[in-house]
Amino acid sequence: MTSDETIEASIPLDRPTSARAYGWMLGGKDNYAIDREIILQVLRGFPECVDIARQNRQFLYRAVRYLVQDAGISQFLDLGCGLPTDNNVHQVAQRFNPDARVAYVDIDPIVLAHGRALLADHQRTTVITADMRDPDALLTDPDVRRLIDFSEPVAVLFLSVGHHLKDVDAVGEGARHALRHIIDTVAAPGSHLAFSQVVSDDAEVGSAFAAQLDGAGIPWQNRTPAEVDALFVGLEPVDPGLTNLIDWRPDPDQPPLEPVPEQLFPYVGATKQRTDVYEYGGILRKP
Repeated sequence: MTSDETIEASIPLDRPTSARAYGWMLGGKDNYAIDREIILQVLRGFPECVDIARQNRQFLYRAVRYLVQDAGISQFLDLGCGLPTDNNVHQVAQRFNPDARVAYVDIDPIVLAHGRALLADHQRTTVITADMRDPDALLTDPDVRRLIDFSEPVAVLFLSVGHHLKDVDAVGEGARHALRHIIDTVAAPGSHLAFSQVVSDDAEVGSAFAAQLDGAGIPWQNRTPAEVDALFVGLEPVDPGLTNLIDWRPDPDQPPLEPVPEQLFPYVGATKQRTDVYEYGGILRKP
């Protein structure tokens, strides 16, 4: 981390984690040198990554606002939630509906530590450590069951984590099971699924990008937009459908993000010149 505080033994320091690396690009402080190093390595070949991480975070605000105001959703299950920052899901949801309930789920133990500190006085919000690749296990968690009533519509969020879910996975039953099990089998009709992941239209470019992160210990699978679309057949896309996130109901007046760290200044705005990789997603509804 950026301070000398005592580190819990359960927090992995010998490899980067997606939550910490992603959080750094959002201006977060809860990261280590190994997280910053992998981001800087990736940026040499793919300078778009800072922009697309921040575009995804901006999409979170618009997606949650839509889900509360337009879809009438009052309960959220945020899988692979990452580290707390500004305008977290519960803050956005409860801004528009103070009674909204949110269960955060992440496999990184540092997320649990920081999330519990942030949410100590929030009776309608919780954070648990669980593996999103094993939805059956997280569905039995008492905190999830306390807050989420699956007999009523729920929003299941997979924001910028689809690329961490491989089609073939030794831990779970693959990406489709992780993404669809809850929405298909336990969520009530009228539930919604919000999704985003990094994609590339060029398979060779996508494979090179994935190999760099996968080789560093961050599970990664490139998909094309068509491959993402195939994962969600049977769900109804909310207008404008699955798309580059900058085109999903853009709002120039939404709250700004924290400034990027100084080391990342040179990469801001790279997506204006390059689109080798980009963040793709949207919201889908269960009929």
